[in-house]
Order: sequence, then C-alpha cells, then structure tokens
Amino acid sequence: MRGVLTGFAVIAVVIGVGYAIGRRGSLGERGGEVLTRLAFHVATPALLFTTLARADLAVVFSSRLLVTALSTAAAAGVFVAVGVVRHWGVGRTTIGALCSSYVNSGNLGIPIAAYVLGDASLVAPVLLFQQIVVTPVALTVLDLTGAGEKGGPLWRQLLTPLRNPIAVGALSGVLVSAAGWRVPGPVMEPLNLIAGMSVPAVLLAFGIALHGSAAPGRGRDRHPVLLSVALKSVGQPLAAWALAAGVFGLHGAPLLDVVVTSALPAAQNLFTYAGRYQVGETLARESILLSTLLSVPVLVTIAALLG
Repeated sequence: MRGVLTGFAVIAVVIGVGYAIGRRGSLGERGGEVLTRLAFHVATPALLFTTLARADLAVVFSSRLLVTALSTAAAAGVFVAVGVVRHWGVGRTTIGALCSSYVNSGNLGIPIAAYVLGDASLVAPVLLFQQIVVTPVALTVLDLTGAGEKGGPLWRQLLTPLRNPIAVGALSGVLVSAAGWRVPGPVMEPLNLIAGMSVPAVLLAFGIALHGSAAPGRGRDRHPVLLSVALKSVGQPLAAWALAAGVFGLHGAPLLDVVVTSALPAAQNLFTYAGRYQVGETLARESILLSTLLSVPVLVTIAALLG
C-alpha cells in the first residue's frame, strides 16, 4: 500500500501549499486564475505532447483499453442521462460526466501503478484513451456550448479541437509517436521544462480554490457532486470489474490492473477545464476532493480482494 499512500501524500502536500497561498493572498485575488490559465494554455499541452510523443501506441489495441473505454462510457453515460433529465445544462453535465469517469492517471496513477501494480506503464492505456479520445471530445463540447460558439459556420465547429491547446498538445504527441519521429533534444528539453509546471500549477490552483469554500456536498451542486462521486468511486470500478471478468475473461494481475486504475479518483486537471470555461467549478472542485478522499479505502479494499 506504499504506492497509494505516497501518491496521496504528495498531492495533499502540494494542495496544502496552495491553500496556504490562498489564505495569505500571496498571489493576489487572481492568482488561482493565472495558474489555471498557465496550466491550460501552456504547461498541460506541453506535458501531453512530451508524454504521448514517447508512448507506445500498441497499447491502444489491448483488451485493457477496451475495458477502460467501456467503463468510462458507462459511468459518464449514467451522469449524462441524469443530467438531461434534471436539466443541469450541457456545460455542467459535461464537467460532471468527466468527474464521474476521468481518472487521475498522471500524478497519482503513475506512482500507484509503480508501487501497487509493479509497473508504471500499466497506466498508459488509460492515459492514452483519456488524452486521445475523452479530452478532445469533452473540450469540443464545452467549446461549442460556450459564449460566441453557437450558430457559427459548420467548418468552424468542425475545427474546434484544433483551436484547443490541450487537444492540440495531445493529438500532436500521438502524431509524432505514430510516425516514429524523434524530437530533437534542443526542442524536447524546453518542452519538458515547461511540462513540469503542469501538475504543480493545477494542484496549487486547486488548493487556492479550497480557501473560503464551503464544506463539499452541500448547496446548489449537492446532487451532481454526490452522483459523480458515487459513480467515480463505486460505479466505474464495479463496471470495470464486471467487464474485465465477465466479458473479457481477465483474471489475476490483469484484472487487478484494470480495476485499480478505474478506481483512481477524478483528475485535478478537470478543475482546470471547469475554470477555463467558467462552468461547473464548484462541482469539479468538490467532486475531485471527495473522490480523492474516498479512493484511499476503495483502493485498499480492491487490492485486498483481488491482489
């Protein structure tokens, strides 16, 4: 369980620093917003490019990826269905669907995969699927439902993913990997340096946003928050287990791998997306916080039952 505890401890410390910064006002009233913009427009696109440019795309055709894709679709689909019935709005429902199914595969998934599963590369299928498929689709929906996008020409709507820096970073990395190109060191090293700001910026912004916030799970977003946390913490791992064991016949270590990765909490960068589009920010913040807290006992239980 050292991997679980190490991953959560690192995240908690950086978020705590962000909270202290917010409480002291060290970065001013707009410090969190500046960090969010830095992550969205600069650091995260660089991180996705450098990560995916070196990735082995052969994992896309693995059965583990199919389990990930189907369990993600199941959890997100349930939230979308409820959101439509309850009239939560397209943007808010999109953020909630992401919080229900988009796992923290980077700064938490990698150490847990390394220490709990014994191989950090096991998180690669989840990372690739989320960045190649889920992120461009979700951000395109948010772009098209944002101010000034409705009613635009069809060609402009079709090119929406190419105007989003995160989608461009992910898709560019996939292109480089698929083509077998090697990015020269003088180009890659500055990108690596910029990419290193992504996770700290997101976590610090998240911590700043926690200062002055009400207790999670209350207020206007109470029901969407509780639904997304239930789907992320319980629904998605159960769906992954049922699909992996019942449909794909996985057992032993492969079964443990897909269930553990599906039980990871909602990713912190979802708060960045919500902040960038100014929709569902409270929903994202509270869902991430609660799912992160709940994922500790959930992951320990899964490891005990399937390990």
